[in-house]
Amino acid sequence: MAKRQDSAKSGGLSQRQLRVGELVRRALSDVLIRGEAHGLGMQSSSITVSEVRMSPDLRQAVAYVMPLGGRGEAEALEALAEARGEIRRAVMRRVHLKFSPDFQFRLDETFDQYDRTREMLSRDEVARDLRDEDED
Repeated sequence: MAKRQDSAKSGGLSQRQLRVGELVRRALSDVLIRGEAHGLGMQSSSITVSEVRMSPDLRQAVAYVMPLGGRGEAEALEALAEARGEIRRAVMRRVHLKFSPDFQFRLDETFDQYDRTREMLSRDEVARDLRDEDED
């Protein structure tokens, strides 16, 4: 997530892309929560939508998702891909844009990155090094 946010801060995304991405993220989350997408595996898992990034022309949307509990990622992505057209229509009923964006779904790996960072910082040798720096 940090990489994606850094590109937004450095001018990578316009305010319009960020604003529309957040509107689409909320609508997509609502569609998934309400079970309006009827893909084969959609009913069996709860999916978190952490971010939606829009292309400059707002015709492409990349949704970063993670199944609740972090299990069944491949099945969740497959189910989302199968229900993509239905999801697109349901989202467009909530968000009124000139063009209906084409959705791509990707796993949000930032949760894993946070866990690896937290694990690294909790190691004894790292804690020792951090204490040594504080004493200097």
